[in-house]
Amino acid sequence: MHDIKTIRADGPAFDAALARRGVAPVSARVLDLDQRVRGLKTDAERAVAAQNDLARQVGRAKGQGDEALATRLLAEVAALKAEAGNGGAAIAAIEAEQRDAVAVLPNLPAAEVPEGLDETGNAVVHECGTKPVFDFAPKEHDALAVHLGYDPDQAAAIAGARFAVLKGPLARLHRALGQFMLDAQVANGFTEVVPPLLVLEKSVFGVGQLPKFEEDLFKTTDGRYLISTSEVSLTNLVREKILDADELPLRFTALTPCFRSEAGSAGRDTRGLIRQHQFEKVEMVSIVADQAAATQEHERMAACAEGILDALGLAYRRMLLCAGDMGFASRKTFDLEVWLPGQGQYREISSVSDCGDFQARRMEARWKTRGAKGTNFVHTLNGSGLAVGRTLVAVLENYQQADGSVRVPEALVPWMGGATVLEPSK
Repeated sequence: MHDIKTIRADGPAFDAALARRGVAPVSARVLDLDQRVRGLKTDAERAVAAQNDLARQVGRAKGQGDEALATRLLAEVAALKAEAGNGGAAIAAIEAEQRDAVAVLPNLPAAEVPEGLDETGNAVVHECGTKPVFDFAPKEHDALAVHLGYDPDQAAAIAGARFAVLKGPLARLHRALGQFMLDAQVANGFTEVVPPLLVLEKSVFGVGQLPKFEEDLFKTTDGRYLISTSEVSLTNLVREKILDADELPLRFTALTPCFRSEAGSAGRDTRGLIRQHQFEKVEMVSIVADQAAATQEHERMAACAEGILDALGLAYRRMLLCAGDMGFASRKTFDLEVWLPGQGQYREISSVSDCGDFQARRMEARWKTRGAKGTNFVHTLNGSGLAVGRTLVAVLENYQQADGSVRVPEALVPWMGGATVLEPSK
């Protein structure tokens, strides 16, 4: 959520920042609503002052025994009260319109974020690792997975498109990846959390997924939402709180199922495990005091995600997303893209975002120094550490062998009960 003071201070600059994200100018409309509200509030204050003055006159009239004057003055007081009631309703309606207008506006991009409206504007920060070289034509993950325990037909029969059934060695590898990554993030200083998977509307609004992206979410009949990422639950751990400065930073991590409708993904990644309605992910969320701390924490979180890829021996690159390709709540985002030799391209495996105080304003999450006056909004960050299904895809494609078997990355062997190879079914 945006601070109205920022828009009042420089509406054209606010519009220019939004234009970097492809959003049309809105400051004139927001400020017009703001002026109307402020004008009505001024009128209301004058009406209250007039009522108080009339009340004093009523008292004097009664004290002088002039009941006729008192009656006339009381009628004027009643008229002013009725007018004030109408004004209050008008103020509430315009304030709601203003909130709705601002609630659908994305965060403003940081100055260092590159220009661009889609992924073609993203910038490579660095590339790491060595791409594997094969003496055979590498296969895509789904062609390997069907011989290792992936059953897309049974999944479709049970739940429809974009679901997966994993069995046997592939299910074991999936579980091992999740546990390995969760343990790694706990070792990185994040507190493990088991959060709700169903959340209230206000929690989804708090992180910026509502009201604009409701079609991407699954909603229950009682008005709750299935989380699309545990960022929702973890970030809301601080909603409507005033934290002590000594508590910061807070770092949370969770391994949870996630649910997405993929409403805008028709025809994309229809095969395999890349884009599913249900998937698991290790999430990282950090809560810090200010932008200086957030900038440092953003680098730290990206390094925590990269550490998983380094440990698994996977080649990847870090991308700085352009203004038009970032998520709604983000002011700056790093994407990590892993090399998939079967597809012959890099694919996103993690997104790490600095949201500034944008989410905190929506959640009313603040901090203060003990003994000091006033509070400040916290700054929030989130990132994948990593998406389990996409990491599974990367392991399959990078560690495949000519006979269809898949070597287990050395770092995962302890989580695989000592198994070093996944053998295909005959």
